[in-house]
Amino acid sequence: MYKFEVYKDKAGEFRFRFKASNGESMFNSEGYKAKASALSAIESIKKNAPDATVDDQTKATA
Repeated sequence: MYKFEVYKDKAGEFRFRFKASNGESMFNSEGYKAKASALSAIESIKKNAPDATVDDQTKATA
């Protein structure tokens, strides 16, 4: 089961990570001074990104 984990970093800022069903961390957030801001960012991702596209900006090599 996928999940978001909210935690405090060493600097005291709130961050979150998104974990896959196998427990592997898929991505981490930036730091937020308020926990409410981190939770708001999670809700925004859940609400606004179901159709996000991939913009691959790497240069293809032959």
